[in-house]
Amino acid sequence: MGDIKAVRAYLRSRGRTRASLLDQYATGFGLAMVIVILGRPVSGVVSGLAGPVDPARMGAGAALLALGLIGFLASARAAGPVLLPAPDASWLLLSPLHRRRVLGRAGRALAVVAVVAGLVLGLGLVAVLGAPDLFVWRLLGALALGVSVTAGGMALAVLGQASQSWQVWVTATMVGLLVLAVVAVSGQARSVLAVAASAPLPALAGAVSGAAVLSGLLVRQAWSSLDRIPSRTLLAASTRAGHVANAAVALDPGALAWIAEDNHWRARKLRSRRWPALPAPLALAWHDWRRLARRPGRLATMLATAALPAVLAQAGGAPAALGAAVLAGALAVAATSTAGARRDSDNPSLARLLGVGHRKALAARAVLPLLLSGAWATLALSGLMITGGLAGSWWLLGVPAAPALAAGALRMAGRRPVDHSMPVIDTPGGAIPTGPLIWALTGVDLAALGCLPVITALLYPPAGLGGYLAAQAVTGVLVLVGYVMRARPGTTAVAPGQTT
Repeated sequence: MGDIKAVRAYLRSRGRTRASLLDQYATGFGLAMVIVILGRPVSGVVSGLAGPVDPARMGAGAALLALGLIGFLASARAAGPVLLPAPDASWLLLSPLHRRRVLGRAGRALAVVAVVAGLVLGLGLVAVLGAPDLFVWRLLGALALGVSVTAGGMALAVLGQASQSWQVWVTATMVGLLVLAVVAVSGQARSVLAVAASAPLPALAGAVSGAAVLSGLLVRQAWSSLDRIPSRTLLAASTRAGHVANAAVALDPGALAWIAEDNHWRARKLRSRRWPALPAPLALAWHDWRRLARRPGRLATMLATAALPAVLAQAGGAPAALGAAVLAGALAVAATSTAGARRDSDNPSLARLLGVGHRKALAARAVLPLLLSGAWATLALSGLMITGGLAGSWWLLGVPAAPALAAGALRMAGRRPVDHSMPVIDTPGGAIPTGPLIWALTGVDLAALGCLPVITALLYPPAGLGGYLAAQAVTGVLVLVGYVMRARPGTTAVAPGQTT
C-alpha cells in the first residue's frame, strides 16, 4: 500500500502553490470578521431563549425538530454521504492506496457538517423546551445532545452507504422520527416534553452521556467501514456531487432538477403501455400523469406535507406567515408536475415536431399542476382551520387560487438560465446581483399577482370571504388564460449558444 500523504504532497507540488503567509492572514481575518458580524445576532438569539416556554407549543416545535432530522438524514443519504472530488474519484479511489486514508478527508468534512448541524439542533431544542432555570447548563447540555444526535445520524448514513443492511436502519430511524413527529403534534407527548423541559441536571447529564456514548460507537463503526464502501457507490456519489457543484458554480439551480430527474429514471426499467385515446393536447400531457403515477411515494409525501402549515400554526406562526407557507407550498407542489413544459422549453424544435400548437399544449399541461396545487392548498387551509390557525371558511380559497399557481409553475418551468451579465445593484445591505434575483422571482411574480386577493385577505382579515372568493376566482382564471394566450414557442429557456 502506498502512502497517501506522500501522494497528496506530490500532487500539491505539481499543482497549486502552497498558501502564502498573506493568504493565511486573509483567511484568518475573514473568519474573524464573520465571527464579529455574526456574534452579536447569535448572542441575542441565544439570550432570548432563556425562560419557560408555553407548553401548548412544545409539541409542534418537537415535531418540526423531528422533521428537520428526517431532512438531515435524507439529505445525507442522497448526497452519499461520503464522496470525493472528481480527480480523486477518478485516480486515487481506484489506486492501491489505503481506502480509509483516501476517504479520511471526506470523513472529517462530514464530521464538521454534523457538528454544525448539531449546534443548530441544540439551539432548536432549547427554543422548543425552554430553560426555566440554570440556562447555561441547559444550553450546553442541549448543544452536546444535538451534536451527538447529528453525528450519530451522519455515521448511520455512512454505514448505510457501506452496507445495504444498514440502509434498513436508516429507513427505520426516519420512520421512527416521523412517528415521533405525528405523536408530538397530536399533543400526546405534551407531558413528556414538560418533564424533559424541567428535568434535573443529573438526568440531563445522563441523557447527554448516553447519547454521546451511542454516537461515539456509531462514529467508530462508520470510520472502520470506510474501506468497505463499494467503489461504484463512491463514484456515483462523486459524479452526482460534481454535477451539483457545477450547477452551484454556474448559479443555474434549474440544472439540479434535471440531475435529480435523470438519476431517478436512469437505472429503472419501465413497462410499455398503449397510449390512451385522448384528444391531441391532452394526449401530449399524458406522460406527466404517468410520471406522477409511477412515483406514488412522492405523491404521498406531497400530500403529507400539507400538514406543515398546521404544525407552524401550533408553533405560534402569524396568520400572514401561515398564508405565505400555504401559497409557497402549493406553488412548489405545482412545479413538481411541469417536467413536460420544461422539456418543451429546453428543446423547442422537438416540441414543434409534435404537431400540437404551443398554446394548446401549454393549456393541456396546466391541468395537472392546477389540480395538485388546488388539492394541496385546500388540504393545508383545512388543517389550519382545524388547528385554529385561521378562523373562517378559508379552505374555499384553495381551488380559486389554483389557476394562478399553475400559471406561476409553468412560468418557472420555462424560465431561462441565470443571466450573469446583468448589472449588480448596490444597496445599503450589500451588492445584489440582478441575474439570480430575476431568475428566482420568475414565476413567483405571476403567482403572487394571480393570488393577490388571497394575499390581501391574509394581510387584512375580512369579516366575510365572499367578495375575496369571487375576486380570486376571476383573477386566477385571467392570469392563467392570459399567460397561455401570450406564450410563444421557442422564447424561453434557451441555453447559451442555442438557437431556436
